[in-house]
Amino acid sequence: MANFAKSHAPQFSVDVYQNEYLPEGGREVNAIVTVTATGGGTIGSALAAPVYAPGHGPSAAVAVMVDCSGSMDYPPTKMRNARDATAAAIDTLRDGTHFAVIGGTHVAKEVYPGGGRLAVADARTREEAKQALRRLGAGGGTAIGTWLRLADRLLSSADVAIRHGILLTDGRNEHESPEDLRAALDECAGRFTCDARGVGTDWEVKEVTGIASALLGTADIVADPAGLAADFTHMMETAMGKEVADVALRVWTPVGTTIRFVKQVAPTVEELTGRRTEAGPRAGDYPTGSWGDESRDYHLCVEVPAAGLGREMLAARVSLVVPQPDGTAQNLGAQGLVRAVWTDDMTASTSINPQVAHYTGQAELAQAIQKGLDLRKAGDFDGATAKLGRAVQLASASGNADTAKLLAKVVDVVDAATGTVRLKAKVAEADEMTLETRSTKTVRVKK
Repeated sequence: MANFAKSHAPQFSVDVYQNEYLPEGGREVNAIVTVTATGGGTIGSALAAPVYAPGHGPSAAVAVMVDCSGSMDYPPTKMRNARDATAAAIDTLRDGTHFAVIGGTHVAKEVYPGGGRLAVADARTREEAKQALRRLGAGGGTAIGTWLRLADRLLSSADVAIRHGILLTDGRNEHESPEDLRAALDECAGRFTCDARGVGTDWEVKEVTGIASALLGTADIVADPAGLAADFTHMMETAMGKEVADVALRVWTPVGTTIRFVKQVAPTVEELTGRRTEAGPRAGDYPTGSWGDESRDYHLCVEVPAAGLGREMLAARVSLVVPQPDGTAQNLGAQGLVRAVWTDDMTASTSINPQVAHYTGQAELAQAIQKGLDLRKAGDFDGATAKLGRAVQLASASGNADTAKLLAKVVDVVDAATGTVRLKAKVAEADEMTLETRSTKTVRVKK
């Protein structure tokens, strides 16, 4: 594969899909905002990351956090697979990328390079890192907050554009309180993004997905440790493809307008409403993390003041910015407008925009799965059947085949169209955890 140098960052565009027509007295405006970054890499290609000539990619720092607690030795292949996966990730680093490997137990230990610093990727440091990995053994507890804090210290020592973490755990966070982990996540939010993976089936789904959510990364299960190397390679390729960090969705609304919610709805459902930071009069920023060549969809719901028939107004203006340390913001030059028009045309005012309808269903699908699995664990089998049945119905109607397949491992589907299902008497733990971990993955609307 030929190397090529890139001289420009991706270009951002914003498209708004909505039904702007409201009936007399109508106040709720819904819109799907599609944000697309192109021209910076290889969108839609087999590799998530572009290939750069040495020194021509955006500057980046990566910390790989590997669980080294005692349970990683059961079975022994787990630790070996984790070492091999980390080595594969290191091989995927672009020359010039700053990196470190952290061993995580009830304390966090610098495995490579040590001394409170980062290494710079080249043939020599990659080989040294892999030698250090061979000495990695299992023993001790699990306190993930300490791993994240060390990663933050190391990553923040580099003057780079992109800071990213990869975290692997096989167990529950038993050696610190949930409050300690929450505090660590609050400290690290906005400082680096982080992908989290659970290996095996002895970890807590809500912990791993909570880490990824707080740090705007991805979460997944690797039920069979043999799959770790491929997953780590893909994660690192994607990280190497990121070119703009800390992008925020800036939403301006006029006087009298209230934002009900802002959520990412593709490729996964991610609630952003509570993460708003004020950005001047009547504007707020919602964090979206790092971007390469990709497209994501956001659902914006605003409440506008009631107006008379024939009136129209700008309900919201959406733009993309990169907030700067001095309080200013770099505008990425793309914006979309959300409008409200009051009409007595019943057909116009009652039709639901297809994109809005689709993603409302996808968000409900994620909630139905999570609630259904919680009810199943609590022994409320009737409630679980109802919720998981609704999930089957939504997955079928929206064409979310991947989620439908995962649901079929937890319930017997009698009739997908009506959501008629029976709970399976026996469900493999890995199948249940996979469904829960991937519940927020959505299928994109066909535009």
